[in-house]
Amino acid sequence: MDNRRIGLENIASYGSKEAVIQNLRDAGCSQDTIECCMASLDCGEKAELLKQLEHHRKSLLHKVHEEEKRIDCLDYLVYQISRCR
Repeated sequence: MDNRRIGLENIASYGSKEAVIQNLRDAGCSQDTIECCMASLDCGEKAELLKQLEHHRKSLLHKVHEEEKRIDCLDYLVYQISRCR
């Protein structure tokens, strides 16, 4: 089998397109992203599918880092307040 091609039948843990779509929804993908991913899967475009998933992953990670910064700011404020006498 060509490692650059993929189809639903190659993803052992997914028995249906609906299961893949639900996983993408659970991962927070937009409808546009889901449609692009499914089109890539339907066409067997493994590289494109992985590119789309990596892009979404990076977007999620960026949001996590933004929230971590906010938590750090809040923690610092709590620390400063707790030091006050």
